[in-house]
Amino acid sequence: MAELNRDAPQMLNSKLDAPSNSEDIWLALCNEAKLWSAAEPTLETLFQKNILQQKSFQSALVTVISTELSTDHDDYIAIQKAADDALNSDPLLEKAATADLCATIERDPACHSYLKPFLFYKGFQAIQAYRLANWLWKMERTVLAEFIQGRVSKVFQVDIHPAAEILGGVMIDHATGVVIGETAKIDKNVSIFQGVTLGGKGNERGDRHPKIQSGVSIYASSTVLGNITIGKNSTIAAGSLVLKDVDPNTTVAGIPAKVLST
Repeated sequence: MAELNRDAPQMLNSKLDAPSNSEDIWLALCNEAKLWSAAEPTLETLFQKNILQQKSFQSALVTVISTELSTDHDDYIAIQKAADDALNSDPLLEKAATADLCATIERDPACHSYLKPFLFYKGFQAIQAYRLANWLWKMERTVLAEFIQGRVSKVFQVDIHPAAEILGGVMIDHATGVVIGETAKIDKNVSIFQGVTLGGKGNERGDRHPKIQSGVSIYASSTVLGNITIGKNSTIAAGSLVLKDVDPNTTVAGIPAKVLST
């Protein structure tokens, strides 16, 4: 056991090879949970409950989200059943979750394990809870969807409307203060940092929120307003206010945002 304790930090502080599927990720999560339990025995119960006593990536994800969002046993059962229903009905939800997890590891230089974002990163957990709420919204279970939205806002300080459309491979880093509106659309492989708002311009009705194409990075405390398009692989610098379309492969900054490079 002493040997394992001594080696665990080194193993956790090196970047990992990208997994090929959710089974590989699940194996990595289990291996890391065993190492972390040995390295910090006071948290063994946490690792046992959320990982080592679970049967699969899916069941672990359901347990983590249900635990984080519930305030009592009744809440836990309702959220757990909804999450089970969602993940069993739509396999794309698990694929999106694994893509989000890999995106966090690939793009966050402080992240050196699968277990860290899975258990401790509220950005990863918030977007998985959003995916549950979005599934419920599509099933016309809007009351439970909005309940989960409210819990996510209170627990994680992230407010994502259940009707927003967010594809996989999205990293929400640090996450505090992120707001994503009802008609926003976010494509694959997008990075969003703390304090970002994808909002409307006022009292408009209908399609009124930004459309974020693949490969975009939106840095901290930026505000993107209105039914505008942020083109592929573009960058919005920290603290920017974006009020009009941004072309692909473009960097903008400032208030209001102006093009810095293309």
